[in-house]
Amino acid sequence: MKHSRDTKPVKRPPSPVLAGLTRRALLQRAAAAGAIAVTGAGFIAAPDAAWAMEVRAITPEQMATLMQMARDIYPHDRIADAFYAVAVKGYDSEEQKAAVAEGIAALDAAAVAQGHASYLAIGWEEDRVKVLQAVETTPFFQTVRAGLVTGLYNQKEVWPLFGYEGESFSQGGYIERGFDDINWL
Repeated sequence: MKHSRDTKPVKRPPSPVLAGLTRRALLQRAAAAGAIAVTGAGFIAAPDAAWAMEVRAITPEQMATLMQMARDIYPHDRIADAFYAVAVKGYDSEEQKAAVAEGIAALDAAAVAQGHASYLAIGWEEDRVKVLQAVETTPFFQTVRAGLVTGLYNQKEVWPLFGYEGESFSQGGYIERGFDDINWL
């Protein structure tokens, strides 16, 4: 009678799909798959699990499209997706639902006209920017772009990433806090 430890382990042949797939390649493919994951009804999560957002009025796909749109309009590599999510969260309301659906439908139609399945399905930023340029005169685009100016840049947590220290009045004004620093000359 042989015990299971007396037998040699059976070595499985490598999967043709995973053959030669390194950890680095796996991570690169996962990152290329998208910045966010739509996981079920009304829920969006980041792939690194650093943040998640629940949507109530619009669909998770619409929120993902808004976030990608925001990232393409104001691209900053050092700013996390969570800040863009906060910036577009205001569109997740019953009042904005119809406008968002109509605007994203127009955005997707422009993407289809350029040979893509949808705006979100476009892999290259350059191609997404071309689609945005095709719709930049629409009220939806202008509303989102204008809303991002305050929605993204008024977040105090983002300011240090740009080197902005915030308002100076409560600390004595700019005169005593670097107004005349001209070390760049």
